[in-house]
Amino acid sequence: MDARVTRRRAVTRFAAWLAGSPLAGEVLVGEPAGRIAPVNELVNAFEFAAMAERQLGSATFERLAGSDRRAFDRITLRPRMMVNTLNLDLTTELFGESMFAPILVGPVSDQGRFHAEGELATVRGASAAKAVMVISSHSTCPLEQIVAPSPSTFWFQVYPEPDLSMVRMRIDKAVDLGCKAVCITIGAPEPTGGNSAVPLRTAAMDKFSLDWTAIDRLRNGLRVPVLLKGLMSPEEARTAVARGISGVVVSDHAGLQGSARMSPIEALPSIAKAVGGKVPILIDGGFRRGTDILKGLALGAGAILLGRPPMWGLAAYGADGVRTLLTMLQTELARDMAMCGSATAAEVDSRLVTLHQR
Repeated sequence: MDARVTRRRAVTRFAAWLAGSPLAGEVLVGEPAGRIAPVNELVNAFEFAAMAERQLGSATFERLAGSDRRAFDRITLRPRMMVNTLNLDLTTELFGESMFAPILVGPVSDQGRFHAEGELATVRGASAAKAVMVISSHSTCPLEQIVAPSPSTFWFQVYPEPDLSMVRMRIDKAVDLGCKAVCITIGAPEPTGGNSAVPLRTAAMDKFSLDWTAIDRLRNGLRVPVLLKGLMSPEEARTAVARGISGVVVSDHAGLQGSARMSPIEALPSIAKAVGGKVPILIDGGFRRGTDILKGLALGAGAILLGRPPMWGLAAYGADGVRTLLTMLQTELARDMAMCGSATAAEVDSRLVTLHQR
């Protein structure tokens, strides 16, 4: 038996003793202020967030903080026993590409704000975790530098701007470099309070009116699937499918549309019903645990985009943090699927969840 005691085990044992001690309430049990714990000691995504805040400081971390998770608390899973899940497989197919798991690194602009290597480290971490990365057109590093050393599949994300020809040039360049799908983000609002996963809008962008003609100009003739990111209503999704869009991403733009609005996970069931399985549905917004991911899959998503969590890993530990966080969530998802009697992602459906009233 290994006699070594890790820091986490030692703290846990001490905390158990302290709970019955008269000193309880006078002694703080936990990490010393400012300490960055070894990455292999972290046990969930929220601990990565804490380490990222220590590394970045509160002002910069504010850009990565937040998200309303109350909707996830109103969804519970139904465990199912007596099912053989020994051959559990997370493999997911999207647009003819086989993916190790239904978890992608979502687009986040200007990642150099959070780590010196920015997207270069993120793509290494995602590749090591066998995860697809969606690269933002507003990256710190040139696209060719980001994708050159990566053996994994990547997608590309753009924002419609007044100069559509320039946007289309970026898309064509990404496709030439091996991009397997393009995400067009629609309706991105102006960020407020410093909490931003999208670039600041300019006066020219404010005057730019996005319509289907613009979307068609960006996607016509492309030899890769095109997804619309930012849909939050079944009507939008139904129209997108009717007009030949390859996939939809349910998203409220990192929560920037206001806390009073419906969250993506709440909008997902009605959008899935409207789409009717005709195109893949992806979703982002507040996913932090394997159970969150399983709930999204059960309610109709084919895969989950993670935005903030990989950035927490990046900020605190670079590429190794991204890899560790992604593999942790992949492992959590596998465990939770087994708990619910699902051996493959294809077996996950709405029977696994119960939706409770507000």
